[in-house]
Amino acid sequence: MPSSLSSHSHRSTTKVSHKPFKSRKTTKGALKEISKGKVSDLSHRRTPHQHLMSKFERRNQARQKQQTKHKEHLRETNVFAGRDGAPRIVAVVPLCEGGDAAAAVQLLSDSLDIDMEIPEAGLVRTDIDRFKQKIQYVVLKRDLIACLDAGRIADFVIFVLSPDQEVDALGELIIRSVESQGLSTLLTVVQGLDKVEPPKRRTQVLSSLKSWITHFHPDQEKVHNLDSRQECANLMRSLCTATPKGVRWREERSWMLVDEVQWPENEQGNVVLTGVVRGKGLKADRLVQVGDWGDFQIEKITAAPLASKKRKVEEMAVDESGDEKVLDTPTAEQDDLAELAPEEIMMEDDLDMDGAMSVATTDKRGVLLDDHHYFSDDQTHMPATPKRLPKGTSAYQAAWFLGDNFSDSGSDLEDYDEQGDVSMDAPALPQDGIEGFAPREPTEAAPTEYPQSEMFLDPKPDDEAEAEQLAAFRARKGDEAEEDREFPDEIELHPQVLARERLARFRGLKSLRTSHWEEAEDRAHEPEDWRRMLQVPDYKSARSQVTREALVGGVPAGTRVHVHLRNVPTSFRSLYNFSRPLNLFSLLRHEHKRAVLNFNITLASDYPLPVKSKEEIIMQCGPRRFVINPLFSDGANTQNDVHKFDRFLYPGRSAIATFVAPLIWGSVPALFFKRNVPDDDMGGEESAKLPLTLMGTGTSLAPSSSRVIAKRIILTGHPYKIHKKLVTIRYMFFNREDVEWFKALQLWTKRGRSGFIKESLGTHGYFKATFDGKINPQDSVGVSLYKRMWPRNARTWNSAAEMGSEAKDVAMEVDEETGGIAL
Repeated sequence: MPSSLSSHSHRSTTKVSHKPFKSRKTTKGALKEISKGKVSDLSHRRTPHQHLMSKFERRNQARQKQQTKHKEHLRETNVFAGRDGAPRIVAVVPLCEGGDAAAAVQLLSDSLDIDMEIPEAGLVRTDIDRFKQKIQYVVLKRDLIACLDAGRIADFVIFVLSPDQEVDALGELIIRSVESQGLSTLLTVVQGLDKVEPPKRRTQVLSSLKSWITHFHPDQEKVHNLDSRQECANLMRSLCTATPKGVRWREERSWMLVDEVQWPENEQGNVVLTGVVRGKGLKADRLVQVGDWGDFQIEKITAAPLASKKRKVEEMAVDESGDEKVLDTPTAEQDDLAELAPEEIMMEDDLDMDGAMSVATTDKRGVLLDDHHYFSDDQTHMPATPKRLPKGTSAYQAAWFLGDNFSDSGSDLEDYDEQGDVSMDAPALPQDGIEGFAPREPTEAAPTEYPQSEMFLDPKPDDEAEAEQLAAFRARKGDEAEEDREFPDEIELHPQVLARERLARFRGLKSLRTSHWEEAEDRAHEPEDWRRMLQVPDYKSARSQVTREALVGGVPAGTRVHVHLRNVPTSFRSLYNFSRPLNLFSLLRHEHKRAVLNFNITLASDYPLPVKSKEEIIMQCGPRRFVINPLFSDGANTQNDVHKFDRFLYPGRSAIATFVAPLIWGSVPALFFKRNVPDDDMGGEESAKLPLTLMGTGTSLAPSSSRVIAKRIILTGHPYKIHKKLVTIRYMFFNREDVEWFKALQLWTKRGRSGFIKESLGTHGYFKATFDGKINPQDSVGVSLYKRMWPRNARTWNSAAEMGSEAKDVAMEVDEETGGIAL
């Protein structure tokens, strides 16, 4: 058998293997296919987020984070450590009418077998040997101002609830106010839970109380039962070991709770306040704010250590020597009490203003629009040059005299003024910050399309039909003007009032948000001390510099000191109540100087009525309280820094409140209150329980005196005749001169049309206007005018003095009703 047969075959011509591409010529898609599923080497990347760390590096990073967190914890709690450490301040606030803060503190102390006498209201200091800590209780009654004073300096705030009494309006006001001003660590307890019968209802009561408190503070995990000794001990452990959260605006400053006040024997002496320094270091060069008393300078700061058994011998030796240890004294850079800049600094600016005003145009023919008085460039409105006429020429002959064919000597001539004695003194120019707003850009006036065969007849002044039409129009407008939210700026002028005089300080702008605002027009009407106030061109940089200054120097936190204050009025001695907490806050640099402050205010949604601008409001911001009359304005950011003035602030709305007061650095929370008087709907008894009502809350913004608040008014008219785009308007003005004065302003309608005044008709304020489209006969035509509003000065509010006088006034009113006082 032959060997295996071998078959012949040709090589395949369809299966050709080409040479592969070089790697340097590989396409992006091919590279992506090749690299699928592979982890690239990221060691060359430098940023921490892109750096692929090894196991050792991850462990090292975790250890570093742990050490950093531990150091921060030690730094935060270092002020409480040691034999001379600062006590933890615990404010006990009863929210219910039957709540007893003193009994609550007694139960907490008994849980650790601490025997101490606790007053009904005041300060109590105790040492907790088990935890090597000190606690200073601030025992309070249901007093709003005292609770606010204690809440802003407390490390822990304890709200005391009742199992059988609901929190009334005063308790809810206290909890909302204390929370809004800045709250450190909060704890909630219930008092008298064991009295609830049957016992199985106690769990339901605790659950209900927890649900109520989480409505205000969702982070509350438990309501502690004071009737349980074990829970009281656990609560004391939390007070002694937990790190208080603190309040940011407070920690940027130096502050202390005043333990003792020493009054001098005469007015020349210094008032001495004793307490433990907290926050930043206390410096003698900075001013201090003491409660509602005001700002004072520091004479010196001396040490005031507490006596102890171990140091009795050392202290006896110090007492024999009689020398007090001075910790800090003021230097030549100590802040003064001047609120405004010296007048000498502003004299140069005043001279510049006088020079600018002297070269101003002496007469104007139209309202100021943007930065120009239109129709005032020509000289037709200026007094004519007196002609040289022969003596004895009458006024009638002078009008016909044209030539110069008279004696060159001029002996037989006299100067004659065609317009008589015209005063060259400039009238009152439109002043103050005035801003305009035009919904559309100005358009060119088209040639008149008014029918030539129709002649305008000037209405007679005594036309009864005209008077009836005007009265009917005003009556119709009365219903529309009642809706302040829909059209809050509309006004009506009386026919006998000249608009150019009534609105002399108003001006117009083409756009409220972008048009240039002429600053020189406001100089004549700005407040007397406007340019002496503090100007802060770069707020962020200045704030950063001032805050860094407070980080270095001063008496360190945790030191018990005597602060000697200069020139404290002796009248405060009668107002001081030792049962109410007294605070001392060190002011940062420049915080005593007056500036134009801006606050973002949000009116509470449950507040029933809108708040009117310039209405008196009591404001608390940080350590200060003021009585302010703010101007409300729009808070939008505009190119020209011009903001529309709001006459009212409605519930649930936000606005910017502007007023003049001492500067405060940083974003500090603010509370806005309104006084309650017996005439209100709540009645006399409720107003006595609620002396103040929380209107809203806010936050401090950057101060600015260049921020323009523009009050807008709108003059409206009614279409009388319409011919395509040409319309005759009436009821906007009532004389020809007013039409000519406001001729440059842009007209607009409520339906979006815009136009301009073309010419005046007659003598009763009728005029022709051209619009960018045909208008509706039922539409109304308006023109916007703006005037700058100047913020008002705030004054310090002393709660003890003013609320005491209000209580006396209420008592006198009650006695008058019963016949006790007859005036």
